[in-house]
Amino acid sequence: MKTLLGAAAALGLLAGASNAHAARDYVWAAGSSTVFPFSTRTAENFAKKTGKKSPKIESLGTGGGIKMFCGGMGEKFPDIANASRPMKKSEFEACKAKGVNNIVELKIGFDGIVVAMDKSSPDYSFKVEHLYLGLGQTVLRGGQFVANPYKTWKDVGAGLPANRILVYGPPPTSGTRDAFVELAIEGGAKKFPTAKALAEKDEKGFKAKVDPLRTDGGWVDAGENDNAIVGTIEKTPGAVGVFGYSFLEENANRIKGAAVNGVKPSAQTIASGQYPLSRSLYIYVKKDQVGVTPGLKEFVAEFVSDAATGRGGYLQGRGLIPLPPAQHEAMKAAAGKLPPMAAPKA
Repeated sequence: MKTLLGAAAALGLLAGASNAHAARDYVWAAGSSTVFPFSTRTAENFAKKTGKKSPKIESLGTGGGIKMFCGGMGEKFPDIANASRPMKKSEFEACKAKGVNNIVELKIGFDGIVVAMDKSSPDYSFKVEHLYLGLGQTVLRGGQFVANPYKTWKDVGAGLPANRILVYGPPPTSGTRDAFVELAIEGGAKKFPTAKALAEKDEKGFKAKVDPLRTDGGWVDAGENDNAIVGTIEKTPGAVGVFGYSFLEENANRIKGAAVNGVKPSAQTIASGQYPLSRSLYIYVKKDQVGVTPGLKEFVAEFVSDAATGRGGYLQGRGLIPLPPAQHEAMKAAAGKLPPMAAPKA
């Protein structure tokens, strides 16, 4: 009798343990607001093709999505992190500390960060140094770092409109913000010998001086909803917005993109790297959840399929700029084999 009771108790414990770690019956992806529309469209097509539950897609910003992804294994944490920049070394280590190993990195395409305004606004033609001088909290003047004194774009550069500096953009959790700071703000600062020398000598010190965006109203954190930024710049005369190229393409009848360093954002200039604010987009996958979360491997395969991210695929219609054919084929092969990534260098 005791043996039977013991066996029953053991079975009860096993059942409890199995329920505690029961798999979700759907895929969960969280992260970049830029990757969000591509991920949701892929989820819709995946559900139609397979008859499985549509994956849950959350827009939290790249940093927020990776943080949640790295929180642990099992059904309480996302299977996929959507990202508009590469995973950082510190994030990879945070994943490892929580038992999140065997992470697979897949590049899905390209995007550009646009600086856009309402159709009725004057045309802007920025240099990256204009963006740094207009939006940095601390900027170089006469070889010294000073609190940003500029009030209008005309103060920043001859030939720019006299509109006041008012830019709506993504918050610190956003990969779009990270990439904009790296490509436009740091890139613009490095055009000045003092800042360039500091970057070469003391990268941390350079970032501390250059990276913070102004908090006096010149830059406004507008949340993770890029469509909301589009609406705001339409309603606010003279305002400028910063967001991913796909939102410019979707709203081309309402807004227009500024040239940066003499180059207008387009699918061609972004894919070639000619447009200076271009970047790659990624998804990060927990290999150890394949076979645990139903449909995970199939969803990843759909994401990198010819139909989705290939030339002429349905995500190109949403504004994704496809990888060159050889890179696309390599990602399809990686989605089949799921090789874990090496630790990032930085």
